[in-house]
This record gives sequence, structure tokens and C-alpha cells, in this order.
Amino acid sequence: MSQVSLQLLHSLALGFAISGLLVALYRALAAKPASFRLLQSGGAAAVLAIPFLAFAAPVIIVRNTIRGRRIENRRFEFVFLATLVALIWSLMSGRVLTMVLHAFGL
Repeated sequence: MSQVSLQLLHSLALGFAISGLLVALYRALAAKPASFRLLQSGGAAAVLAIPFLAFAAPVIIVRNTIRGRRIENRRFEFVFLATLVALIWSLMSGRVLTMVLHAFGL
């Protein structure tokens, strides 16, 4: 496996891990699951929800996709595309976090 592939795999794992951590912390503090409905609250709460959702979205997408498959019996193609979107989103957020860590010398 090349060095670039390992870095991308590391970014993917980091992005998904941070996403899971944020969603778990939100659930522990708010006693309800995180969702994209946070943007509907309006005002300052909606503005503060944007950076949170930017990093928490992969886990929310996967959770909603699994629930949609179980409850609504969604087609495999939809589940595959939603999972692909979550993986790409996780990879990109992991790359951002990696660049921030490198910028701080960590």
C-alpha cells in the first residue's frame, strides 16, 4: 500500500471517528440524537449548528440510511449512494482535520 493510500485511509478513519465522537457527545448532552433539523432552529443556534454538522454529518447520514433501509425498505442503490456520500464527506472532513493538526505541529 502506498504512502498516499495510507494517508487517505487515515483521513477517512479520523473523519468518521470525529464524526461519531461529536454525535455521541451531542446525544449525551442534549439527550436526543443529532440531526440536520438543527438548522431549522433559526438564529444563532442555526449558525452554530453549521460547523457542528460539517463534521458530524457522516454518522448522521449513515444512521438515517440504516433506519431508512429498515423502516422504509429503501432500495439498495439509494443505500449505496448515501453510504458513498458519507464516506467521501468523512474523507474530506478528515483531510481538513489532518491539515489543521499539521498546521499546529501535532
